[in-house]
Amino acid sequence: MSQRIVIADDEPDINRLIAMILREYTVLRAKRGDEALELIRREMPDLAILDISMPGLNGLEVAQALLVDPQTARIPLIFLSAYGQQREIDAGLATGVALYIVKPFDPDELLQGVEKLLAQQPQVKEKPDVHAETHF
Repeated sequence: MSQRIVIADDEPDINRLIAMILREYTVLRAKRGDEALELIRREMPDLAILDISMPGLNGLEVAQALLVDPQTARIPLIFLSAYGQQREIDAGLATGVALYIVKPFDPDELLQGVEKLLAQQPQVKEKPDVHAETHF
């Protein structure tokens, strides 16, 4: 089974470009932060790439919500953002994301970052059974 990656970017051209760069993976796409959060929680991907400036929730808010949730906290997150000043990068990394890449970006840098993070993940990852019943 192909590893799954969520891409969240409100710029259609960037969203398509990232999907093309990551064509060897199963790519799930969102254009809003709130859509991304819902998609990640539902699909439990192997990795997520988030723009910071998006409608709905911004990437920082999405990352914070994912990293405090025990179900999603182990999903590696990458920020891919036009915010490139050092204080912005530091603020992004302070949320706990694994990598921060500034736009415009080198496709090879993104692909290498994705490959490195996925290689650090356990090979067998069970998707939680969202239909399981809890008995008390």
